[in-house]
Amino acid sequence: MELSKAKKILVTGGAGFLGKRVCEELIAHGAHKEALVIPRSRTHDLRRREVCEELVSGADLVIHLAAKVGGIGFNQKFPGELFYDNAIMGIHLIEAARNAKVQKLVVAGTICAYPRHTPVPFREEDLWNGYPEETNAPYGIAKKSLLVMLQSYRAQYGLNGIFLLPVNLYGPEDNFDLENSHVIPALIRKFVEAKSTNASSVTMWGDGSPTREFFHVRDAARGIVAAAMKYDGADPVNLGSSEEISIRDLALLLKEMTNFSGELRWDTTKPNGQERRKLDVSRAEKSFNFRSQISLREGLKETINWWMSQGSR
Repeated sequence: MELSKAKKILVTGGAGFLGKRVCEELIAHGAHKEALVIPRSRTHDLRRREVCEELVSGADLVIHLAAKVGGIGFNQKFPGELFYDNAIMGIHLIEAARNAKVQKLVVAGTICAYPRHTPVPFREEDLWNGYPEETNAPYGIAKKSLLVMLQSYRAQYGLNGIFLLPVNLYGPEDNFDLENSHVIPALIRKFVEAKSTNASSVTMWGDGSPTREFFHVRDAARGIVAAAMKYDGADPVNLGSSEEISIRDLALLLKEMTNFSGELRWDTTKPNGQERRKLDVSRAEKSFNFRSQISLREGLKETINWWMSQGSR
């Protein structure tokens, strides 16, 4: 898709952590700033069908990034909301895109859609070979249902909708709220605050053995826009760095990078979550020539510096 020719580009979640970077990337690749439509949740509730229809009307490209998300604790506390809100937003938007005859629809899924015991590295072909890790299942299944809808609408109506599976994101301006943040911003905040108060220790959830793959938000934006421009397939596509690290090693790395000299304590009464996560990202490279560029250490340094610049608020 040639972005410079798009008269209206709807980016749900476009004011958020990932969405801001996607909008910057769209403009960098020729999209006109005035063509971008970025709804806010306080004025546009995407759980309402008529709101989605209004927003999608006249759009050439729709990129659906809006989601209700959180860490393990948040997932355990609000499973019903996570399922309903994420499913219904996507369902309304896909149906609205079909009716409006949108040229291209991009839907961001989640790595949480993969089965708990998926062989590593995760390949797109394994997406349906089991049930997701229990703490993530409502969110993951809600998102995965949108892949089924996209493929069904492509088959019956010819809707050009694609489904992307980005791995765990991080970077400057991430959510650092300890109640619902993901692991990297939560750990950075814990270590920085512990150092400033001369705390003797920081407590971590689980035993540190699970592994994760982390994906810088700017790399994610590059991948999403590359797919919007170049990929028109029905198959889902992983987006990630393919760089795996254990939570224990991540904690030790962040402890070093924040200069915290205290002790790490592991609360094994808390859940670990899925044992391993690492993606096979070869389909993205083959389909639209995408590879990540920002190393984990480089990205962590940038994220720590950003949080410190905010006065660790």
